Amino acid sequence: MKPTKMRKRQFGDDAPLHALSARVGGHLSGDLRKKYGRRSVRIGVGDAIKVVRGVYKGITGRVVRVRPARGTVMVEGIKSEKSKGEKFDMPIHASNVVVTSLNLDDGWRRARIEGRRPQGGAGAAAPAG
Repeated sequence: MKPTKMRKRQFGDDAPLHALSARVGGHLSGDLRKKYGRRSVRIGVGDAIKVVRGVYKGITGRVVRVRPARGTVMVEGIKSEKSKGEKFDMPIHASNVVVTSLNLDDGWRRARIEGRRPQGGAGAAAPAG
């Protein structure tokens, strides 16, 4: 396959959703970075974030929706208004936010972030025997 075609399939609009999903990551705040020993994490619904660039700089809130295909997140409290007065959630690019608190309700996600191997589930290895 031609190199240009490969790049298009890896990074462009033709990329599969699992490849695009990896790009919805954001940096962790300083205290979370020390606690988990990681620099960044995939942003999920329920995470608390702070916008560090753009028009909405300085605003904090919880993530209400993640759009992997666009690489954006929707944050509660950040809305824009259409000409007819209808309000909608404003998408913020994931690279422009810092994660200040993680939603660790999901045990699989907690294990991944803490660096442990997830227990049970589809990805668990079968016991040797």
